[in-house]
Amino acid sequence: MTKVLIVDDMAFIRFALKKLLETNGYEVVGEAKDGVEAVEKYAMLGPDIVTMDITMPNMTGIEALKAILAQNPKAKIIMVSAMGQESFVKEAIINGAKQFVLKPFNDEKVIETINKVVAL
Repeated sequence: MTKVLIVDDMAFIRFALKKLLETNGYEVVGEAKDGVEAVEKYAMLGPDIVTMDITMPNMTGIEALKAILAQNPKAKIIMVSAMGQESFVKEAIINGAKQFVLKPFNDEKVIETINKVVAL
């Protein structure tokens, strides 16, 4: 079973993603509320995939992306962004994110994107 770490500063987004992923056969091994916690939990839990919000307190998603890739250059990270954050998404992809999904979520698109990244 594919293990996922969900990173978002909003609890209801983490809850919605967890429910969606578990319903579709993924194992959510952890959640993080900011980039600092994401980097720590990535090292501790070793997930197969990370869903990473871009805008968070303490450490942004892009900073966390860079820190995780420094730990493991093969990490598979999917950025999650709100509409209007295109420049951040582009920066994240340039820095090694595998894909991105937009909020508000389209459940089918989220699962399709994660399946695509798992297959990489």
